[in-house]
Amino acid sequence: MDVLDKIKAPVAIELEQFNEAFRQTLYADNPLLEKAVEHLLKAPGKQLRPLLVLLSAKMVGKVSDKVINVALALEMLHTASLVHDDVVDESNRRRGLPSLNAFLSNQAAVLAGDFILSKALECAAQTEDVRVVRYIAQLGQSLADGELLQLDNKDSDAFSEAAYFDIISRKTASLFSVCARLGALAANGAEADAERLAQFGKLIGICFQLRDDVFDYGTAEVGKPVGNDMKEGKLTLPAIYAVKHSEDESMRELALKVRRREATQREIQKLIKFSISEGGLDYAAWHMKDMQGMADGLIDDTRDASVTEALHLLASFVAERVF
Repeated sequence: MDVLDKIKAPVAIELEQFNEAFRQTLYADNPLLEKAVEHLLKAPGKQLRPLLVLLSAKMVGKVSDKVINVALALEMLHTASLVHDDVVDESNRRRGLPSLNAFLSNQAAVLAGDFILSKALECAAQTEDVRVVRYIAQLGQSLADGELLQLDNKDSDAFSEAAYFDIISRKTASLFSVCARLGALAANGAEADAERLAQFGKLIGICFQLRDDVFDYGTAEVGKPVGNDMKEGKLTLPAIYAVKHSEDESMRELALKVRRREATQREIQKLIKFSISEGGLDYAAWHMKDMQGMADGLIDDTRDASVTEALHLLASFVAERVF
C-alpha cells in the first residue's frame, strides 16, 4: 500500500461516494460540455482537497451528505480555477495531458470553467448552511485576488519573498485551509476544532505549492515541463532566493527578462541551474520542513487514530512527494 492509499484508507468508502457524485453532478446534456468534462475526468489528480474535507469531517464527527456536498463544491471551484488559470497563463499542459484550452479552445475552456463554477455554487447551496456559502464565496475572491496579484507582480523589478508567500497563500493555501475548516464545520465540529484544522490546511497548502514550484527545476517527472513556470513569467522561491542573495547583476537582469517573458529556453535553463547552485532548492526544502513540523503539531492525536495517522501522512506527503 503506497502513501496515498494509506491516507485514503480511513475515508475510502466516502471518497468513492464523492467520486460518483462528482461525475453525476458534472453531467450535462450538451455535447461540447460533455467532451470538456470527459477530458477533465481523465486526470483527476491526487484528490488531496476532497480528502482533506473528508478526513477533517471524520476527525470531529462523521461524513454526511452535507460533507460530500462541501467536498464537491470545493473541488469544483478548484477545477474551474485551474481551467481559467490555464487560459490566463496560456498553458497547454495539465497533469500530463493537454490543458482544456489546448484540447478545445480558450472560448470553450472559459465557458466550461463557468459551468463548473456554477455547479460549485449549487453544491454549496445544497448544504443549506450560510457559513459554507460564505466561506466558499470568500475563497473564490481569494483565488482571483491571488491570480491578479501574480499578474501584477510580473511588472515588478523587486524580488520579494513576502510577495511570493502572499500570492501562494491566496491561491493555494486558502483552498486547503477552507477544505479543512468546512469539513469540520459540516460534520458539526466545534469552531475551535475547525480553526485548528484550518491552520493545518493552510500550512500544508503552502507546502504543496512550494513542492510544486520545486518540480519546475527538474526534480521529478510530474507531467509538468521543466521551466514551465519561468516560461509563463513566474519566479518562484528558489529563483527569488538565489537572485536576492547573489551579487551577480547579470542573473538579476536575466530574472527580470524571465518575468517579462522575454527569455529564451536556454536562458531559462541558465537561471534554473543558477538557482540550484545558489541553494534555492535547499532554501525551499527548509521552508517545507518547517511548515510540515508546524502542521504536525496542530493534529489532535487524542482523536481517531486512523484519521490522525492519515493527517500526519498527508503533511509529510505534500512536503516530500516526488510526483
